[in-house]
Amino acid sequence: MRGPLPPSDWPNADNSQIVASVPHRWHVQITGRGPDILLLHGAGASTHSWRHLMPLLADHHRLIAVDLPGHGFTRMGARGRSRLPDVAADLGRLIAQEGWAPRVIIGHSAGAAVALQLARTLPDGVDRIVAINGALENFKGPAGWLFPLMAKMLALNPLTGLLISQRGTNVQSLISATGTKLDEDGLALYGRLMGTRAHVDGTLAMMAQWSLDDLNRALPQISVPTLFIHGENDSAVPIGVAETAAGVMPDARLLRLPDVGHLAQEEAPDAVAQAITQFLAG
Repeated sequence: MRGPLPPSDWPNADNSQIVASVPHRWHVQITGRGPDILLLHGAGASTHSWRHLMPLLADHHRLIAVDLPGHGFTRMGARGRSRLPDVAADLGRLIAQEGWAPRVIIGHSAGAAVALQLARTLPDGVDRIVAINGALENFKGPAGWLFPLMAKMLALNPLTGLLISQRGTNVQSLISATGTKLDEDGLALYGRLMGTRAHVDGTLAMMAQWSLDDLNRALPQISVPTLFIHGENDSAVPIGVAETAAGVMPDARLLRLPDVGHLAQEEAPDAVAQAITQFLAG
């Protein structure tokens, strides 16, 4: 089986397809015309997080949004391939198989880390990277070792995803804790994801295997022009993370968005789209 398509009321469901590429069955949404842009969401999200941004960019670009392994409607074929290098390698295989030619990659949160890793590994490279509230730093202090250990223990328990999805979680509190204000429709979409065992399992697997040490060491060697867009109210990834990354990269700049939290592309899509358009034109 190639995996289920999202329900008809899922954002941009008309543009959805399931693509089998070893080892996963990927959920992909493609819309627009023009040069390819690859869109990569963050941990715990899905292609729905681009629902407001995609229409603003589709007039001049073909937008390719992918659910990361285990997230949304992408089905993992290998649970042990949620490390950053593995996710990038599997995406690279998918890109080559489908004949996509993304000269620009836009990544949000953990997706920004994947975008930068792809800039290092894609055979033809990329021309531009946009990192929206990029999560480019490991947890610090006691959480630096305790949280990944807890995630690993949870991810190893096959009942964990079922228990979390059945019991549910306070999505509004979770989103608010990132400094983001979403409308009821946006909160409902995340609630549906958190009620899905496979999505919870995929998120836990990523959290358990994630490490950014190698990528951070490599940032000074990534010369691809990069725009960091960061909401100043982000309480999940402090803006200092973007300041540090932009400071060590050869060709990077930082745009601050006042009164915007972690999910900038959902909370302020017009401002994000304008910044991206200007960056690509320049």
